[in-house]
Amino acid sequence: MNSSVFDSFLYRDMFSTAQMREVFSDTAFVARMTETEAALARAQAKTGVVPHEAAQTITDSVLPDSLDHERLRVETGNVGYPVLPLVTQLAEQCGEAGGYLHWGATTQDIMDTATMLQCRDGLDLVAAALDRVRAALRRLAAEHADTVAAGRTHLQHALPVTFGFRAAVWVSALDRHRERLAQARERDLMVQFGGAAGTLASLGDGPEGLAVRSALATELGLRDPGITWHVARDGLNEIVSLLAAIGGSLGKIGWDVMMMCSSEFGELAEPFVPGRGASSTMPQKRNPISSELLVATAKLLRDKASSMLDAMMQDFERATGPWHLEWAAVPEAFQLAASSLHQAEFMLGGLEVDVDRMRANTSRTGGLIVAEAVMMAVAPVLGRQRAHEVVYDACRNAIERGDDLARELRHHPELVEQLGENRIDELCDPANYLGSARAMTFDVVGRSE
Repeated sequence: MNSSVFDSFLYRDMFSTAQMREVFSDTAFVARMTETEAALARAQAKTGVVPHEAAQTITDSVLPDSLDHERLRVETGNVGYPVLPLVTQLAEQCGEAGGYLHWGATTQDIMDTATMLQCRDGLDLVAAALDRVRAALRRLAAEHADTVAAGRTHLQHALPVTFGFRAAVWVSALDRHRERLAQARERDLMVQFGGAAGTLASLGDGPEGLAVRSALATELGLRDPGITWHVARDGLNEIVSLLAAIGGSLGKIGWDVMMMCSSEFGELAEPFVPGRGASSTMPQKRNPISSELLVATAKLLRDKASSMLDAMMQDFERATGPWHLEWAAVPEAFQLAASSLHQAEFMLGGLEVDVDRMRANTSRTGGLIVAEAVMMAVAPVLGRQRAHEVVYDACRNAIERGDDLARELRHHPELVEQLGENRIDELCDPANYLGSARAMTFDVVGRSE
């Protein structure tokens, strides 16, 4: 029976992807724990802790696909953790060599390391998807670097911008997230091996314990930390928080696109697929489904980040409960991030841009969107405050009379004298007041590539 959006046959491809579900499946987790146990045996053989023959037998014998899953499920529920039941079955597979399995390790060593291996695979998928989304945004930014659109602050017309500028702002955030992903991989993907209380006491007070941990890190391609991190959960917290931040940036894009798709704006439309976004009663509907999912997953990811912050508050050397929060939050965060990136890639890759509607919308307020341009043009002569008062008065009159700003400005002798009617017309063209939007757009596109 399916009970969540992640395993629901109805919703799972809206809130996850098949690839990410596989990375964080029970089968994959068990396989990663098995991989860790075998790698530990090899690392201990290299450091002289266990016999080489035993390590080789363990490596050759452990078969996660041959495990009794029902037995593992029942015993996990009884013990509270899956490692002891897993080790019991793996040891049975290894015969006499099974006595050297899990040597000096504790449950959390194996589970944390397996989780890190899953995170590494998950981050590979996230990074690849993020690159594809960034590429789609770069294309939009470059293609629409001169597409005039209404800049909006507090949902009101502010100043003219370009749609390319808006897309470049979007991609600039994702570019920084790409840098953070690389940094997080290097900093946070750590092996875990500390024994019962993190001191590696079971391997003696000599160098063997640290040598095993270093060899295990090498075997698995993870970082060797300076000290056990059983209760120092900043690494996993950073990974999930970064996924939430990526989701937040994508959610911002989804919010903007969703509003620009509204009937009143009519500036964008998500890619057309027959039946997508349809209504059961309104044949005309074409709802922005991908944008809606970007917003939803951003909100859900925020919840996962909050849970991970709670999980950081762990008592002494091994926690009494906060660790369990991660078991739900980490896999779900990766699945939500994968969904968000997938929806963004689909939506942005085929986004329909109505250039004419964007330009027309800049005129919906009768030229008021360029009032600052007029004010700044006369400020050197009238002074900024006086210029503001004169143009403010003209804007108020234009609003009250439902008139065009340019016509209203011509009723002010002071402005006509200083600017002339032709200059007023030039100033009231939104395309002439875009500042450095084009330069910044192509700077971001160039840097992003």
